[in-house]
Amino acid sequence: MAEGNFVYLTRERIVEIEKELLEMKTHGRKSMAEKIAEARSHGDLSENAEYDAAKEEQGLFELKIAKMEDVLSRARVIDTSHFEEGKVHILSRVKIKNLKNNKIFDYFLVSPEEADFQEGKISITSPVGKSLLNTQVGDKVKVQAPAGILEYEIIEIS
Repeated sequence: MAEGNFVYLTRERIVEIEKELLEMKTHGRKSMAEKIAEARSHGDLSENAEYDAAKEEQGLFELKIAKMEDVLSRARVIDTSHFEEGKVHILSRVKIKNLKNNKIFDYFLVSPEEADFQEGKISITSPVGKSLLNTQVGDKVKVQAPAGILEYEIIEIS
């Protein structure tokens, strides 16, 4: 959710990114330099595929650092104190039931930067996330998905 060019993150996620960035800038860059030095020691650089690969890896590594720095420079902590009680919003845990097969799903709604489907964290910009925003327990929602229209009932919000 990048309104006004901001990136909304939880305090915990900001701390995780800061730690990862520090690790990359210190140990990661040192390791990258060692790989390049090792590859360089293998002779003629114009015909050294290992050196070219190490330099390309370094470029991708630096790009990742730049992206993380950009996210942090635009990061804003999500303030949930203004959210209406009993409605689904970012940082809500939502239990929903698929009305076609009665399967129950637990989701944690987060910003796109924090989404991780394996952990049950879905983005508020995803089709399911969008459809759940501002709903209440008992509401039914329809979601347009690649597999067709899915129907869910909101069972619990926390």
